[in-house]
Amino acid sequence: MNERVKTVQVFTLTIPRDKPYLGNSRPGEEPNARGYLVRKGNRTVYPTFDRSVLVRLETTNGAVGWGETYGLVAPGAVVAIIDDLLASFTIGRDPFDAAAIHDDLYDLMRVRGYTGGYYLDALAAVDIALWDLAGKIAGLPLAKLLGGQRRNHIPAYVSGLPEETRAKRAELATHWQAKGFSAFKFASPVADDGVAKEIATLRERLGPDARIACDMHWAQTASEAIALIRAMEPHGLWFAEAPVRTEDLDGLAAVANKVSTAIAVGEEWRTVYDMVPRVARQAVAIVQPEMGHKGITEFMRIGQYAQAHHVKVIPHATIGTGIFLAASLQASAALANVDCHEFQHSIFEPNRRLLAGDMDCVEGAYVLPTGPGLGVEPSREALGLLKKA
Repeated sequence: MNERVKTVQVFTLTIPRDKPYLGNSRPGEEPNARGYLVRKGNRTVYPTFDRSVLVRLETTNGAVGWGETYGLVAPGAVVAIIDDLLASFTIGRDPFDAAAIHDDLYDLMRVRGYTGGYYLDALAAVDIALWDLAGKIAGLPLAKLLGGQRRNHIPAYVSGLPEETRAKRAELATHWQAKGFSAFKFASPVADDGVAKEIATLRERLGPDARIACDMHWAQTASEAIALIRAMEPHGLWFAEAPVRTEDLDGLAAVANKVSTAIAVGEEWRTVYDMVPRVARQAVAIVQPEMGHKGITEFMRIGQYAQAHHVKVIPHATIGTGIFLAASLQASAALANVDCHEFQHSIFEPNRRLLAGDMDCVEGAYVLPTGPGLGVEPSREALGLLKKA
């Protein structure tokens, strides 16, 4: 194998949505001219569309690998980092050195302290594309290059119930339960009647055996989070996600030590170094690596660190075309301690036409794509929607 990366191309792909992520905007959340709205429940910006940044690598022998990262807001920042910096240091490298290339690219900005944000989102896309290339050149599914494929199916939980009322959200959950799903997560910023009533209604409709989690969206102080979690616990709370602000490590530890519910965090982290101090404080029972923020190299490091410290892994699902969802499933199939995987049905279902491959999510589980590398690639329709950045 004597292939080297020859070209690096970066694109954006924008996909219209019938309704914004997490459901229609509430009063005071009207979109601005850019199509962005701010959810009052967590003070965070969301677009009224889906948008990704995609990277296409081609080797000297014509092999093609794809990567993807977030492009929800300010995608030009990610594009510029790849085009102006990462691409030139990736060209000429061997895709089978993906982890070494990742570390070289990570170190490029070391003296500037750039250990997160758009820089590592950009690096994640390149990293995924390199691993995809390695799998395609080897003719093997990526999981087999990551330590061995442990499973063909990964249990999935239904995430997000984008309806306007508590009753309608519960009805949507029962719709998915009828399709074979037994685990669910609701979002506190759009639980208009409060999280205790939300989980009580879901429990009543879904029955005693369903697993029900709450995404708290980093919107509480430690004392507020403790009170809310305790109010949900009588209804059988599976896990509480992101109960306090990311920077509040002591608050996270306080919550974890004062409730009986498992605390899940990690979607927004970029590297395993974000995990180390939380584990040291015994502040996390479930880690939720998001492939689009981390790439395969860091995703695997987080998963392996979690295994060494007896922490479960329930990966965060992706908001995009599905390229980095496939990467997340391949990596998850190679990890021993993956308990479940998020299923963003309101994104996966309408956007599945943008992928070629046999990745699916049916009867409560993901079906791992079977082709070489990621096992998926952009469909003809998706290729037609790509915009050269």
